[in-house]
Amino acid sequence: MSKVRIGIIGLGNMGKGHISYIRSGVVCGVEITAVADVNEDSRLWARETLGEAVHVYSDPHELITSDSVDGVIICTPHFSHPELAIASFKHNKHVLLEKPAGVYTKQVRLMNEAAEQSDVVFSMMYNQRTNPIYQKLKQLVDSGELGEVRRTNWIITNWYRSQSYYDSGTWRATWGGEGGGVLLNQDPHQLDLWQWTISMMPQRLRAFCYFGKNRNIEVENDVTAFVEYENGATGVFVTTTGETPGTNRFEVVGDRGKVVIENSKLTFYRLLESETDFNARSTEPFGQPECWEIDVPIEGSNPDHAGITQNWANAILHNEPLLAPGVEGIKGLMLANAMLLSTWEDDWVQFPIDEDKFLAHLEQKMAASRFQG
Repeated sequence: MSKVRIGIIGLGNMGKGHISYIRSGVVCGVEITAVADVNEDSRLWARETLGEAVHVYSDPHELITSDSVDGVIICTPHFSHPELAIASFKHNKHVLLEKPAGVYTKQVRLMNEAAEQSDVVFSMMYNQRTNPIYQKLKQLVDSGELGEVRRTNWIITNWYRSQSYYDSGTWRATWGGEGGGVLLNQDPHQLDLWQWTISMMPQRLRAFCYFGKNRNIEVENDVTAFVEYENGATGVFVTTTGETPGTNRFEVVGDRGKVVIENSKLTFYRLLESETDFNARSTEPFGQPECWEIDVPIEGSNPDHAGITQNWANAILHNEPLLAPGVEGIKGLMLANAMLLSTWEDDWVQFPIDEDKFLAHLEQKMAASRFQG
């Protein structure tokens, strides 16, 4: 195979966005040969824009079962992600899946099991893993330069959404239409990076989610969560769509200092010696280890969606390691599910979460949702 023939499933904003950069030629070794969407206007747009050489389907399963594609990029509503991915695996089609991996981890676990039984390349569209600033943080953690992680703190409140945004679609911000709010729509990249950069998932979590806070919506739009890790480290995650001006600040504290990412800048407050060693030898009641404030240079720009697509294509064509393996999509989703479950149960949640208990709560919410799709 010299080129990967790609089918785009779902022609909303994301689907059209993928089509735009692929057709511009920034991704090597791929071509769009088919698209699918249930909406006739979207199909008309595809025919007018892409020409007769690209097959246009009304049913995504017709695209998946056809001989016109080698792989698919799935950009459909959240609930359908695992179903379409599983169908693609069964028909030997490579999959690049838009975030989130799904709405609840039970369906995503089934998707992952199907992926592992197949012989295709499965990746998540976690385009922030290509961002050199987060890659540098991961390097500092993985190399031991930061020392053992002791605390994480992410305040991500620059997702402001007005009521008019939520009113722009009857499915928006409903349990029946989207299956969640800020944790499922705006924060999947941060929830993924939170665990990916430090290579740790929590042992347990306690969260407080607020539903429709200052907005006429069903789902969570203001969240504060506290986590505990196996090594004794702790973490806090704060997010909302109802605050402006917002903040995006990620701190990781280790035994050898602290890293702060804010305003597209990475600052490393590096201790001359580890806190553990200083504490063992110091006889000064108010002493602290010497600290150097270092503005860490970040080389390169973020190739974003095109970077992940290129990596996926390279994995298919040249066995390049995936930056965002599809099976890892369950991790960030489990953090989101755990925050909701903790709130609904008014209690701590242990990891891995009780998937059946979460699904039972979600199904109750969906049954009472004003949107019945």
